[in-house]
Amino acid sequence: MAGRYDPNPFDEEEVNPFSESATRGKRFGQSNLGGGAFYTTNPVSVPAVTNSRLSPLPPEPADFYNPTATIDIPLDSAQDLKKKEKELQAKEAELRKREQEVRRREEAAARAGIVLEEKNWPPFFPIIHHDIANEIPIHLQRLQYVAFTTLLGLTLCLTWNIIAVTAAWIRGAAVTIWFLAIIYFISGVPGAYVLWYRPLYRAFRKDSALNFGWFFIFYLLHLGFCIFAAVAPPVVFKGKSLAGILPAIDLVGDHVIVGIFYFVGFGLFCLESVISFWVIQQVYMYFRGNGGAAQMRQEAARGAVRAAF
Repeated sequence: MAGRYDPNPFDEEEVNPFSESATRGKRFGQSNLGGGAFYTTNPVSVPAVTNSRLSPLPPEPADFYNPTATIDIPLDSAQDLKKKEKELQAKEAELRKREQEVRRREEAAARAGIVLEEKNWPPFFPIIHHDIANEIPIHLQRLQYVAFTTLLGLTLCLTWNIIAVTAAWIRGAAVTIWFLAIIYFISGVPGAYVLWYRPLYRAFRKDSALNFGWFFIFYLLHLGFCIFAAVAPPVVFKGKSLAGILPAIDLVGDHVIVGIFYFVGFGLFCLESVISFWVIQQVYMYFRGNGGAAQMRQEAARGAVRAAF
């Protein structure tokens, strides 16, 4: 029989939850039942709770949501604005003065009968004024175009003549013929434009009998030169400096390629001669049918009277 003062196993035991033994018993699963202590075989671990605090984020920049930064542009003062305004007004007045001066000169030239010609041909490098469609009467435009073709044809003939003579020089001919071919080109093309093409252009545009006279004189010389160059006899001009039929026959036996070049030059000069003959014939027919002969005589008489006085 148990003792009289044995403790009741069913009595509730007051346990201080903050005592070290209570804490150790709860940690290892200890239970006080009936005054006895026992431990569980599977202890439950209680994770330790740490009281951590995150550091605050840095403050956002003022232009975080506006990537375009504001640029401070210093404004000119009122004095600077007035100064610039005066400069612009002075430049505008100067431009207006120049424009009035140019207009005055153009009006004076128009009253004097002087036509200001703007260079517009060739388009990539203008060196001459050429506007057949707007300045030549429509019934004469075809003839003027053909005359311009003869000017370009002469340029082609003299250019090919340089090529043929260069080939002959490489094959052993004297260098003199090459220099002569260069001289023919340098003097022939600008001379043709000034001496007979521009007079014909002005004659058709102004119906000037004097310009027709200049054209006939120098275009006959042009036609004679083309015929002479097509034959190229060894007289007047030095040897084989012209790509005609006679030098071509002489060279084809020794140098076939050089001879072919000269035959091509002969064909070009022949074609130029034929077209040039047609042009001068058509111009003469127009000049005679339009009463140009009488007009030219009158202008010649007036010129002689002015020269006498």
